Amino acid sequence: MTAAADPVLDYDLAGLHARLVQQRGGEVDDSIPELASADPDVVGLAVVTPGGRVVEAGDSDVVFSLQSAVKPFVYALALTDDRDRVAEAVGSEPTGEAFDAIHLESGTGRPANPLVNAGALLTATLVTGDDRAAKSARVLAGLSAFAGTELAHDTTVSRSEQLLGDRNHALGHLMRSEGQLTMDVDEAVGVYADACAVQVSTVSLAVMGATLALGGRNPVTGRRVVSEQVARDTMSVMATCGMYDGSGRWLQRVGFPAKSGVSGSLVAAVPRRLGLGVYSPPIDPTGNSVRGVLACEALSDDLGLHVLQPA
Repeated sequence: MTAAADPVLDYDLAGLHARLVQQRGGEVDDSIPELASADPDVVGLAVVTPGGRVVEAGDSDVVFSLQSAVKPFVYALALTDDRDRVAEAVGSEPTGEAFDAIHLESGTGRPANPLVNAGALLTATLVTGDDRAAKSARVLAGLSAFAGTELAHDTTVSRSEQLLGDRNHALGHLMRSEGQLTMDVDEAVGVYADACAVQVSTVSLAVMGATLALGGRNPVTGRRVVSEQVARDTMSVMATCGMYDGSGRWLQRVGFPAKSGVSGSLVAAVPRRLGLGVYSPPIDPTGNSVRGVLACEALSDDLGLHVLQPA
């Protein structure tokens, strides 16, 4: 398909933004002060095509922390660095439970999947590096490669995440007791907090999604970031586990891999079609951006993006 024939480039993203702005509902997350202070009226949208073309609308230049939207990318980096250990330490099954549930697999003591907090916390420790600083640097460099631009941590957000993340500390100690987490718990939570605190815009988030959608090759820089197998495995887990305990409904209704974060971030990867970034802070009780979900439903319907839709 040539760029001129790509319906994504002709899509009225500005019109979709105008409709989303009118939508109300949801609450801004208040788990840390920096999230609680977010403007609930902000709506940013961006789409990136296989040819590296960017279509954006609304507040697409606003910068925000990735929060849980970082999880699939950390998983991809960990698979790249130590695939065998990741496969041994982290499952790939949806849970039907809250993302921060104090729960591990019975009999194995491992997290159910890499997109719940327990799994993401453990996965973050499996990237290359001898300590928190080295592992956080590896994650930041990898995320920057996915985004095709130099990203940075919000150190204030990271500090709040670590100081106020009691459940993450509890999960860390539980995994330590099961022998799955070998790193010091405070250090491990620090690596995870640093990853969640990486700042992006909807444009850079859409490029990250597009990199997965194109099998690990960044469509803007042309750089291969991860292998096709890693991209495939990452998108598979996103499709089944990426939208918290609403993932089953998501796959049925929207039908493409995505991951949300409580900051109001949402990243999607439609294989061979596009990457999508959305930012709108109000979230539903499940933890997903209210306007982000509506945006993806509209795009799926209007562009025929459901991956299980018959040809």
